[in-house]
Amino acid sequence: MRLTIVTAEELIYSDDVDMVVAPGALGELGILPHHASFMTMIDPGELRVKKGEEELSLAISGGFLEVHKDKMIILADTAERAEDIDMAKASQAKKQALELLEAQPKDADLRVAEAALRKSLAEIKAVERRRARRKERI
Repeated sequence: MRLTIVTAEELIYSDDVDMVVAPGALGELGILPHHASFMTMIDPGELRVKKGEEELSLAISGGFLEVHKDKMIILADTAERAEDIDMAKASQAKKQALELLEAQPKDADLRVAEAALRKSLAEIKAVERRRARRKERI
């Protein structure tokens, strides 16, 4: 199945893959070749791409996913490969978002803080999964 991941700024990934696990609005979605066609919103979280023995982890901050037989397109707000994520910055962003949430912000600020927290958690999860896979290989 051909997977294409794009943001407003750039093409992030385009290749044939065996499976995609995406953070759907109602939970994780596992998509294999020849899946029924559908379109859905995706939540901030970790996107996993499997191709053979390799697995790529990306942190995405939401967007849309569209599946057509042997083609899948993800239009992401943002998407970062685990190897490109600065763990220190992601941890700091998580800390700041939690502090803002504890300050009991107004509705608009609450949504911003929750979005920042979900993004930083997705980044941390993607990096941790990549690190765990590296340890398994050793």
